[in-house]
Amino acid sequence: MRTFARPLLIAAAMAGALVTTAAPAGAASCVTLDRGHVDVVGVAYEDGALHLHVHDEESDTEYAPQDVKLAVRPEALTAVPDDPAYAFLGTPGAPVWILPQSQNPDLLWAGLGAEEVEPGALRDDSVEVRFRVLSAPGDLAIFTEDAFGAPEQVLVDTGDASPDTVTLSAGNHVHADWAFEKPGHYWLVVDASARLAADGTRIGSGPALYHFVVGS
Repeated sequence: MRTFARPLLIAAAMAGALVTTAAPAGAASCVTLDRGHVDVVGVAYEDGALHLHVHDEESDTEYAPQDVKLAVRPEALTAVPDDPAYAFLGTPGAPVWILPQSQNPDLLWAGLGAEEVEPGALRDDSVEVRFRVLSAPGDLAIFTEDAFGAPEQVLVDTGDASPDTVTLSAGNHVHADWAFEKPGHYWLVVDASARLAADGTRIGSGPALYHFVVGS
């Protein structure tokens, strides 16, 4: 059974994040990931519970989220296109740091995965992943592109009032664009929930703390 995201450790990390941009309490040996295929939000179902982890696909290593610093390198800097379809990213021409949906070897290829959830275990084979901002210098948007590279679906937009919840399918994973409005430290609280297929009981992962550093 996984021992990730212990409630007391998460509470300490959240408190630390509010007063400093350094690593949260208990994460002195934090691992930095800044490129390659990484399922940033990995969901597993084990022993009747959901668990969150960061899965570095390059080394096939899993980490507790609070033990990882996810670096958005300067190469991610671009500008908001002058196209109404991108209005959710801000003013046309404004800077924005994007981890792209298509793999770029110089950047993180950030995925969301439920590959460690066995199909049939959960109702509708679905897991809901919720994002909340604890502390950040700007907004975060996660969106998918169509075959022509245009925005298709906005999954998360912390700059509006809509729920920031992504539904994942058991056994699958997806990639999307992760867009950060400003450079700096983004502290996100993520949790996963679902209902058991057998009796509809709702289960959850509990909160996990994620740390992105943008533009450095």
